[in-house]
Amino acid sequence: MYTRRLHRRSRFRAGATLLAAAALLVSACSTGSATGAARSSAAQVAEPGDEAAVLAALPKATPSALAPYYGQKLSWRNCGVPGFECTTLRAPLDYDDPERGDVRLAVARAKATGPGKKLGSLLVNPGGPGGSAVGYLQSYAAVGYPAPVRAQYDMVAIDPRGVARSEPVVCLDGADMDTYTQTDITPDDEREADALVDSYKKFAEACGANAPQLLRHVSTKEAARDMDVLRAALGDERLTYVGASYGTFLGATYAGLFPDRVGRLVLDGAMDPSLPARRLNLDQTAGFETSFTAFAKDCVRQPDCPLGGPGTPPKQVGRNLKAFFDKLDARPIPTGDADGRRLGEALATTGVIAAMYDQAAWPQLREALTAAMRESDGAGLLVLSDSYYEREADGTYSNLMSANAAVNCLDLPPAFDSPEQVREALPSFEKASPVFGEGLAWASLNCAYWPVAATGEPHRIEAKGAAPIVVVGTTRDPATPYRWSQALARQLSSARLLTFDGDGHTAYGRGSDCIDSAINTYLLRGTPPAEGKRCS
Repeated sequence: MYTRRLHRRSRFRAGATLLAAAALLVSACSTGSATGAARSSAAQVAEPGDEAAVLAALPKATPSALAPYYGQKLSWRNCGVPGFECTTLRAPLDYDDPERGDVRLAVARAKATGPGKKLGSLLVNPGGPGGSAVGYLQSYAAVGYPAPVRAQYDMVAIDPRGVARSEPVVCLDGADMDTYTQTDITPDDEREADALVDSYKKFAEACGANAPQLLRHVSTKEAARDMDVLRAALGDERLTYVGASYGTFLGATYAGLFPDRVGRLVLDGAMDPSLPARRLNLDQTAGFETSFTAFAKDCVRQPDCPLGGPGTPPKQVGRNLKAFFDKLDARPIPTGDADGRRLGEALATTGVIAAMYDQAAWPQLREALTAAMRESDGAGLLVLSDSYYEREADGTYSNLMSANAAVNCLDLPPAFDSPEQVREALPSFEKASPVFGEGLAWASLNCAYWPVAATGEPHRIEAKGAAPIVVVGTTRDPATPYRWSQALARQLSSARLLTFDGDGHTAYGRGSDCIDSAINTYLLRGTPPAEGKRCS
């Protein structure tokens, strides 16, 4: 799905707007990564029920084969970034067979800034899967989290296995990624559908060739087990953690596996682990439509909206944008890009979706759409798309997209097995979002060609016996719909749901004093918000 961008606040290269990146969730982005479960359409869209398996807790005693990992001493060093120290954590490649070798995971820390007694370590994860938690800590969390929290906690981040500095999975080089991200995701005929399938196959084959062993061991469960090894190495009895978007799935998985080791957990912009991939993708498609409707209402109130004037209904605004996408599909427009890229439908769609994560990006989106629609200048939308994909000016990409696919395709069976299944499901996706539905349906196909079979299935997470856990949901969140936060809060036996009535992806640290105060109180005093607390 498009849950990719982690809550990491990456800065667009063409302006000062900050995008609260989302988590790369489950489906795929324009031609990005997808996940899903290949079952009948009816089963995929059905509501999850109590029949979903419950994630079982691991034994409390540490197996002797894992003792060397749990007992390791961390050797901290200067990482070249003022105020931070770094180290490497060893974890088994395969927890079921530790003798198969290690993975080495990058860890960074900013020591607590205040005097007096400290509360231990606060582990942070921005989402993804595929987002660098170390990068997030160094660029935002260690300075952007509230001062009282930073004063009493050592802020810590670990790049999950396969991500960024932790033995990254890399599939395509920059030139091939450019081709991949520009592939038509709304095929008009069999030839274009074959070209899209070929692009998914090429991506998957490259991942399999470049990381044949690691690709089998980058699941969320394994990453959660790595966090417990880190907890022990840090000397903390319990894990204190703030995870956003996909980071909520990682944190909830930790709670399910180690309920007795849960400290203070904040899960912001939650995922529902009980849903199969097709349902996750369909829900997220509807979430982007909800966010776009809010953008449309705001846009037509502005004097420079290129999608409609005052009073234009959101549905008509959507039709106008879709018509523009159709024009780009037939004839891409210039961008001024040094590598000669033109703005076609795929890149434009990604650019618009990138701005849905944070309403602070809406003015930038209006400006970019105005330039593209009225002046045939696609530079602004290309900037938004490149920021989403983490493409640098020199044409290189981070490993975000590769890691996103690697984790998603391992965690759940594919949403679709074939183009025929996508075509059968198109009406439901287009109903969920007339603007984005077609493209997101086709984007959900790529895990069908993954070289490694999925090891995970949809499941409930109850974490019985865990300390209170705070689940945060935003009512008009595009990437992690509010209903997912409600569902996870119902599953977790000790959860408190904290609701933000607003727009954008995630809520903590995004301007609501009510949300921030509630979470800060929980992190600093251990007091969760009152049952049913809502903020706006």
